[in-house]
Amino acid sequence: MTKKIFILILILIFGFGAYLYLSMAAKEKTTVSLGDVYVRVFNLEPGAVVKSPMEIRGEARGSWYFEASFPIKIYDSNGTLLGTAIAQAESDWMTEDFVPFNTTLTFSTPTTTTGQLVFKKDNPSGLPQNDAEFKIPVKF
Repeated sequence: MTKKIFILILILIFGFGAYLYLSMAAKEKTTVSLGDVYVRVFNLEPGAVVKSPMEIRGEARGSWYFEASFPIKIYDSNGTLLGTAIAQAESDWMTEDFVPFNTTLTFSTPTTTTGQLVFKKDNPSGLPQNDAEFKIPVKF
């Protein structure tokens, strides 16, 4: 009886370890980032099929945030805005390091089969030299 329990515990430990390893490998595999790497998205690849509501997990450099947030918008291929979400920093955003975010984006039904997810650097100054955005093509 104790031998069966011991074997069961070993199987559970091995299974949990395999789950953690595969989860981390999948996170690294699906990371999308911008040229100089200001935004990393962990759960979305370019060209992925998306549905509303969608969870977006990633991290952005602290300079992308203002008051701990920045906007994420989704457009169809006609340029029609379908929805907006606010990425909220999950830790101190007053840094040049990466700060994790997690948000849910709800959007209206698209009239095209493709579109773009746009991550906008929050720019309260309104100055064009402070604007930046990161786009990921998506399918509906």
